[in-house]
Formats: sequence, structure tokens, C-alpha cells
Amino acid sequence: MKKLIAIVILFLAIAALGDHRLSAAEYRIEPGDVLMINVLGHNEILAAGGNQQGEELVVRPDGKISLPWMGDVQASGISVLALTSAIRQGLGEYIVNPVVSVNVVKFHTTRIYVLGEVTRPGMYELEKQHNLLDAIGIAGSYTKDAAKKHIFIIHKGHTDKPAEVNLLRLLEKGDMSQNIALSEGDVVYVTNNHRIDFARDILPWVTAAYQVHYIDNN
Repeated sequence: MKKLIAIVILFLAIAALGDHRLSAAEYRIEPGDVLMINVLGHNEILAAGGNQQGEELVVRPDGKISLPWMGDVQASGISVLALTSAIRQGLGEYIVNPVVSVNVVKFHTTRIYVLGEVTRPGMYELEKQHNLLDAIGIAGSYTKDAAKKHIFIIHKGHTDKPAEVNLLRLLEKGDMSQNIALSEGDVVYVTNNHRIDFARDILPWVTAAYQVHYIDNN
């Protein structure tokens, strides 16, 4: 019965996350986001070839976008509303009361690996929200043999001990400290509910995951 309740709670939590939409005031733009920028009546300023539909720009790894007349503009780390205001102010030197709109048309993705006792282990790409519940949800939830008190997160590039997470504390008690944020290349490993041996059960998956990651990037 407890197992059924935990599964129901997990799916409700994932559904709630899926339904959540960050407002323009809340979301912070990140490198890799694709932005649609429109200047009412003056879109030809932004687009080569006089595109009247506005301009799509990818936020560069340095967090900036390039705009005619304005040069490089900082986009990463600020809200859509803040970027809109900055562009409006910059173009205001050339256009009287410019009407500017900025929308995120495609969010950056983060590649993570979800392995072990999940329904569909493998590599996944997450948009916007990158945390433990997202990872387990996209992999089809945990299996009946999952040790929900012993989930390991291996952060790429970290040489310290993997973080151990108690998923039951998150699901049954709402302990959000267990819903750890994930970054590019991280590995989530859901252990079996039998005895855990890091060298036997976890290390081979981590090694394989980083071999795949290396191949994908070379």
C-alpha cells in the first residue's frame, strides 16, 4: 500500500511540475535559449533581408545576443521583461517610443543520464527545469525493485563522493532539499533495494555514461 501511495505521489508531483509555467517575470534567460524579438513597425532593423516577422536569436554561450545599432546585449541571467526593457531603452536612441516584444520560443536543453531501477534508463534532454523529479519522471518512474531511499547523483566534473538522495523523504514528507538540481552531463542512478555496492552497481553505469557523453561530443 505504501508503495502504491509513493508512486501516486510521484506522478502527482511530476504532473504539477509539468503544468507549472514560469511567467515572464520569473524565468531567467539562459545560454542556448532561442528568442523571438519584434519591434513594431521596425522589424527590418533587426533582421537581415528585411524580415517583417521579427528575428530569432540564440543566446550565445557567453550569455549575450547581438543586435543592430546596439551591439552585444546581455540576455542570460535576466528576465524576459528586463531584456525587453533594455532593448527598448537602447533602440529609444534611434526610434521614438519603440514597441518591443521578446518571447522565448525554444528553451535550452540539458542532457542527463538516468540509470538503474527506472522504467526506461538512458540519456535524456530536459527543458527549463532540471531536477531529480524531472529526471525520474522522464525515465518512466522507478521500478518495483528501486531502493527509493538510496538514489545517487553524480555531478559531471566533480571528484567528490556522489550525492545520496532519499526520494521517500521528498515524496512522503515534501522535503524539497531532496529534489536536487541537475546540470549538463549529470548521472542519476536509482539503486536496487538489495545490498548496494558502488564499484559493482554504480561505477560501471557512470563509466558507460561518460563514454557515451565523450563520443557524443567528439
